[in-house]
Amino acid sequence: MPSAAPRKNPTVADVASLAGVSPGTVSKALNGRGDLRQATREKVLAAAEQLGFQPNLMARGLLSGRTYIVGVLTTDSIGRFTIPLLTGAEDALGAGQMSMLLCESRGDPIREQHYLRVLLARRVDGIIVTGRSSDRRPSLGQDFPVPVVYALVESDDPRDLSILHDDEDGAAQAVQHLLDTGRRRIAHVTGPPHHVAVRHRLAGVERVLSQAGESLVGGGALFGEWSEEWGREAALRLLRSGAEFDGVFCASDQIARGLGDGLRENGVEVPREVGIVGVDNWDVMVNAARPPLTTVDLQLSELGNVAATRLLAAIAGEPAAGGIERVPCRLIQRQSTAIS
Repeated sequence: MPSAAPRKNPTVADVASLAGVSPGTVSKALNGRGDLRQATREKVLAAAEQLGFQPNLMARGLLSGRTYIVGVLTTDSIGRFTIPLLTGAEDALGAGQMSMLLCESRGDPIREQHYLRVLLARRVDGIIVTGRSSDRRPSLGQDFPVPVVYALVESDDPRDLSILHDDEDGAAQAVQHLLDTGRRRIAHVTGPPHHVAVRHRLAGVERVLSQAGESLVGGGALFGEWSEEWGREAALRLLRSGAEFDGVFCASDQIARGLGDGLRENGVEVPREVGIVGVDNWDVMVNAARPPLTTVDLQLSELGNVAATRLLAAIAGEPAAGGIERVPCRLIQRQSTAIS
């Protein structure tokens, strides 16, 4: 018995024949281009779905002048912030529809320029610039040949679009939560003062405490490094100061975990005597802490989704206005602030 002929993949001509239109009309309908009646577009899309037609991205690229590739330029060498951001960006770009090409510059300007040349040589449709902090960074320039969106980092040119998490609001949520759990004597342990995130989080802390008629324990924040070691040292400083405190907002989960360890090692019970809130919702830290940490989630996946959505609009010829767009943070409650 002769074997059946292999099934041929449907073509644009097949879709055109079923829909009763020209191949050119099919291309316009599938690419979302051209002036077509809605009824015609829907008829083409229905025919394509019925046949199981999958447009060839290379062919689409040749017709549209696009490669359906987005470049991602980052300084985050361990991927702590970039990976969740890319997860959200991929959701917006669409699985199988557009690809991302990731380049990590390690914060080296020379390496960055090399990767920018590589991305342009690959004819990417646009670029997302990101990194490991929300500090300002040099703009790629207004004459850059493809659209650019900055995510998690802020361009130093206000004409660029920068998508950032709302650090001040996140800190405000954290302190308000400590107040809502009955804690009034609150300390703030944070990172290096030159970081913009540190300044924004401190502003949120002071705003909420002022509205509640309170002020920071010790008269101000304790500044240090983004590390567990600093958290443990800060715990000792607070205890040795003699100041009474029943709540601590830490500007990172690493600091918060170290601070919790330092308090526990000196006989202070968390959360019965002191409640602790961190920032990042980094599972490695929050789940390993004892007790597990209440924390502020920076919504990095949502931030990446917004950045990719804005980039797609710019690629399509509809760029958003320049400036800063802030993505709200979200408080995640765990046992480090629980009340009995």
